[in-house]
Amino acid sequence: MADDPSNVPGKILVGKAEDYIYLLLRYGNRHGLIAGATGTGKTVTLQKLAEGFCGAGACVFAADVKGDLSGIAMPGDGARPFVARAQEIGLAYEPDQFRCVFWDIFGEKGHPVRATIAEMGPLLLARILQLNEIQEGVLNIAFRVADEQGLALLDLKDLRAMLAFVSENASDLQQRYGNVSAASVGAIQRQLLVLENQGADKFFGEPALDIMDLLKPDIDGRGFIHILKAEKLIRSPNLYATFLFWLLSELFVRLPEVGDPDKPKLVFFFDEAHFLFDDAPKALLRAIEQVVRLIRSKGVGVFFVTQSPLDVPEVVLGQLGNRAQHALRAFTPRDQKAVKTAAETFRQNPALDTADVITKLNVGEALVSMLEGSGTPAMVTRVKIAPPVSRVGPITDAELQEVQESSPFKGKYDVAVDRESAFEMLQARAQSRTSGAPVGTNNEGEGGLLSQIGAGLQDLFRSHGKRPSVAQSAVRSAATSAARTVGSAIAREILRGITGGMK
Repeated sequence: MADDPSNVPGKILVGKAEDYIYLLLRYGNRHGLIAGATGTGKTVTLQKLAEGFCGAGACVFAADVKGDLSGIAMPGDGARPFVARAQEIGLAYEPDQFRCVFWDIFGEKGHPVRATIAEMGPLLLARILQLNEIQEGVLNIAFRVADEQGLALLDLKDLRAMLAFVSENASDLQQRYGNVSAASVGAIQRQLLVLENQGADKFFGEPALDIMDLLKPDIDGRGFIHILKAEKLIRSPNLYATFLFWLLSELFVRLPEVGDPDKPKLVFFFDEAHFLFDDAPKALLRAIEQVVRLIRSKGVGVFFVTQSPLDVPEVVLGQLGNRAQHALRAFTPRDQKAVKTAAETFRQNPALDTADVITKLNVGEALVSMLEGSGTPAMVTRVKIAPPVSRVGPITDAELQEVQESSPFKGKYDVAVDRESAFEMLQARAQSRTSGAPVGTNNEGEGGLLSQIGAGLQDLFRSHGKRPSVAQSAVRSAATSAARTVGSAIAREILRGITGGMK
């Protein structure tokens, strides 16, 4: 309906002040910030924006660290506060649900999410492992030697085998790469054990996530909402933050430049954003700032969701054009500084004492400033956030299972595949030294062969008009992943350059 405030072409309804406040879709890739103290309504604002992007045909990827975002897959249940809010701001409350896909690094409450060790790269791994500068240098050497000798690094056992190989051949490598001490290798191996005990062995491997799957719209033209179930993952904040930054980096490398499209291809909501920046080395902070600054030209928007603007470095904060600030409390000096910082980041409104209002906002209210038609921030306004039309709160395990049964990726990622890689190749070398039999050390061309296998399987399934089985999907996905891992050496080098890793 033309007179429906929640259905205006090119706009997402955020809420109402004196007039309705919108986020312009064409500026959805200019990033954003949703901030506020616990319990003030950040998740509801996130959910409302996610609904808007999805309804407009843009896909969404959101990390659900508390489990209460999953209700977006179910119709709203007409809870009194949300119906009352809709009436208060002149909206008809009409329940709706949105097509969701659930992902889980541990494979427990969603499709498994995997990445190969090679795709992750040495800098991000060093951050997960909390390595010092010397240990990170040894890790870079291991990656370089693996690249030069055609040893695919796919999972943790590959990396362990590669580190052992580098340690055993330290004297031969020293002149070219520098010292490789047994103590540094041992320290890395111990940290890998800690990481494995946290469940990371389920994350590293194949079939690796093809990030292009996150960009596919539904058949009705709406976008999918991809939800990362992160209640367990958040207990390992380094792994959580590093995975999400890896995902952004992969998008940056693989997507073409599109400038400023009419709507973003993908909008990324990063909850508990402070984990990305806590204790991050300067090189990583520079990389984050660079990726956030440049990824908008790929049609990707990033919204950080956190308690205080102080959680986000100033260089990144300056890139966030669309802002919703929920209430902050000013009980301590740090709280007062956060309130002052939040107030100063807005374009001031003469009718508001921004710093004072921030401390007096009710639940479900926010100070909002979205980019206007000229691309400049609007003056900050006190806004009553429009209610989501999907369920606010978690879904049941039975409902989750039902959603996953209809997932377009059912069977593609669910079965792990362990193909020949560095671990097996180095084992074969050791055996050949014992037996005297020659063994190949280079997998050149493997990506092309596996890519052909994957494409052949896909053509076969298509010609028979059948949906591939779980096993067939796993083989095809592994083949595609293998082609990416072996055949995208140039892209990996670019990514490592972006993230400050090995040149």
